[in-house]
Amino acid sequence: MIRPACVSILYLALDLALDLALGACGSSDSDSAPPPTSCGQHAGVGGLADFDVPCDPGSNGILITASGEAFARSGYAFPPASADDVAFVDGWALRYDRVLTTFDHITLSQGPNKSATDQSLCDDGKGGAIVCGTGSSVVAEVDGPFVIDLHQGGSLADADGAALDAAPVAALTGRNQQGNAAFDPATPYAFGFAVVPATLGAKNINLDAAALADYQEMVTEGYTTMLVGTATWQGNRNGDLADPGCTSVGPDYDFSALPRTIEFRLGFVAPAIYRNAQNPARKTAPIGDEEHPRGIQTVANQSTIAQLTFHLDHAFWESFVHDSPAHFDQFAARYAGQTTTPTARLEDFLGTGLRPFVDAQGHPLPWRSCLPASSYTPPSATAMSFDTLSIPVDAAGSPATSIRDFSDYARYNHSTFGHLNADGLSFVDRQYPSPP
Repeated sequence: MIRPACVSILYLALDLALDLALGACGSSDSDSAPPPTSCGQHAGVGGLADFDVPCDPGSNGILITASGEAFARSGYAFPPASADDVAFVDGWALRYDRVLTTFDHITLSQGPNKSATDQSLCDDGKGGAIVCGTGSSVVAEVDGPFVIDLHQGGSLADADGAALDAAPVAALTGRNQQGNAAFDPATPYAFGFAVVPATLGAKNINLDAAALADYQEMVTEGYTTMLVGTATWQGNRNGDLADPGCTSVGPDYDFSALPRTIEFRLGFVAPAIYRNAQNPARKTAPIGDEEHPRGIQTVANQSTIAQLTFHLDHAFWESFVHDSPAHFDQFAARYAGQTTTPTARLEDFLGTGLRPFVDAQGHPLPWRSCLPASSYTPPSATAMSFDTLSIPVDAAGSPATSIRDFSDYARYNHSTFGHLNADGLSFVDRQYPSPP
């Protein structure tokens, strides 16, 4: 028989043990940050879900935003306004009407510096390593999916300082996978997110009626991103072929066969997870030969911005080397000889070779430059031939090991377009059959 006094002692002991257990899990009310709040709503319409606009989470919180930077808003001018601006070296100006993409599974993970040689790995919380954004590495997560028109911009300045190019996406006030325990300002957290196929039910950050019609096409085709706009050739001093200003490695090629204006609707099926991004906003030393330190680190007196940044020029690069020059001649050449304004689609390049690139009339397309010779040197003195580095080019090869055609090539380059805070590079984990 247990005496009443003993029962009281037993209950006190059980209460103390429970309090200790909750404290160890970091989930007691006293350790938890308040949940994030909403400052408005954007209606879903057309099958999309409503989007709750997040408030700034304030001290020790993280405000997640998305931006295509000024280029998504204003396009790529030619000639460029300054020598530092991204420009298409062959004299094309691009203007966007819509830039649609869908993203999901924004994660913070512990231990971004777990491996100096493998950026994809984080700490598993048990002394070992695990792929960032998975399993026991994850301390916070925001799930959508979300759809955005990057051309519309948003209400916030983006990470490179330009005004109103970024849209708020979500807020984190704490580690919501650990009882919303407060972030540790002394600790960096690995940042990652996924770009996913378009889907009805995605949270509508800012799509209008015109964008919604294009998004319906994205859902049907399985696109992750769609670029809609117009390219206009502006080389040789505002597009005058008779006026000197551009040079070509093939002086006999008739560039007048290329349409001077091309509308484009480029849809990409390129799902990818961007893991453990580098962060230009952090000023500590990076690991190894990386350009920036990894991860997001909060501060005690204000919120910290984590901007999903999407660079739209990647699909036009001449090489798999990051930040290689952009060209549009190869897209225009697919419609050589047409007298009406064509609409370029990536599907038109299925089966199109890339070594060398040949126009629609069967002529090898030479490299052309409309920039000063000091600004650009063609990679060869022959026809355009796109550099895939160590990845083999094989028209009959497996898509998991080879680049088969120009469609594969453009998609592979495009799949690297996700960054953190402007230029922070991630480990790109492609979620479609693709070479690593």
